[in-house]
Amino acid sequence: MKIEIVTPDSTIYEGEVSLAQLPGLDGSFEILNHHAAMIAALKKGRVKVIDSKKDTLFFEINGGVMEVLNNRILVLAE
Repeated sequence: MKIEIVTPDSTIYEGEVSLAQLPGLDGSFEILNHHAAMIAALKKGRVKVIDSKKDTLFFEINGGVMEVLNNRILVLAE
């Protein structure tokens, strides 16, 4: 699946991933390939992604929102 992490200033990361873990308001949650469509609010924390090379990457955010639709994750982060 594809993920894009965007801030008001720039795109932090864009690429193919097998897993994304996000800091939801009620706790962290994971998105896997072919996840159902959803929208969620995010709190300050770490976004973890496992890319197509099986490398684990972390990105710090100060909150935001995310959308999963058609096997694509869009994170609008602060």
